[in-house]
Amino acid sequence: MRLITDTPTPTHTVIQFSDTHIVPEGELYHGMFDTLPNVAAAFDQIEESGLDVAALLLTGDLADAGDLASYRRLRAYVEKRAGRLGLPVLYLMGNHDNRGPFREGLLDAEPTTEPYDHVHWAGDLRIIALDSTEPGEVLGELTDAQLDWLAAELATPAPAGTILALHHPPVPSPIAMLNSMVLAEPERLAKVIAGTDVRIILCGHAHHATAGVLGGVPVLVAGAVAYSARALGPAGGYAGVTGGLFTRVDVYPGQAVATVIPVTVGDKIYELTPETLARFADEFNAEADTAARDLEKLTEV
Repeated sequence: MRLITDTPTPTHTVIQFSDTHIVPEGELYHGMFDTLPNVAAAFDQIEESGLDVAALLLTGDLADAGDLASYRRLRAYVEKRAGRLGLPVLYLMGNHDNRGPFREGLLDAEPTTEPYDHVHWAGDLRIIALDSTEPGEVLGELTDAQLDWLAAELATPAPAGTILALHHPPVPSPIAMLNSMVLAEPERLAKVIAGTDVRIILCGHAHHATAGVLGGVPVLVAGAVAYSARALGPAGGYAGVTGGLFTRVDVYPGQAVATVIPVTVGDKIYELTPETLARFADEFNAEADTAARDLEKLTEV
């Protein structure tokens, strides 16, 4: 058996939660369930992994009704769990969100209504968050001013590259109904990011995981933490089902890899512990040593 020994190691790992749709304490989403336990289950997996996470991105539709009570509830829980991990939290707007309560409840800022675009540095990795929302609309839009700001920021490359995050996908959905609600005129964004150091675009909104490309840059549309959409659902319609998803993004020199993770861990079939893997490695090395000795004997004949 041959194995690659010089395996790649990510320079940074980022976790993405999208579409948490938090409701106020004591209320149920669509009268059926509380969405906060899905956030808790995702955090449980992060803690258990022992992973060194550079940042946690929450890419919009954070409060189902855009209300202050839900933002405060989400922030109290997320920042308690993230604080234990020393994990910076980045909040992004979605179409369910309301800029005033969003700013007041999540940022301790004045409840103003301008777009919330910002940059966060995780060491030498740059994360750019764009507000793709238009108040009162479901679809996404980016203004000329936002794209000019983005172009100016990207004019200077980041040492470890850039992750670009926004709520609305700039690529089509397999669910036809959603294609009237994605980012309008994505080609304008494509022109800005083409040839830059953007490693990956992260977005949400669709409640199903999808991958695409825009301007030569990979796009990952995250599944939703709150619930999932059936990508092979009823023809011409849209169906939401229980079961959430979140995303792990590993950044390497020159690329990024996104992995979609179910919020609920399935039943265990088997597990390779570090001890088991170490034993396999010892057995492999022993076999390799034997093969080398046999080859040496053959060359001596």
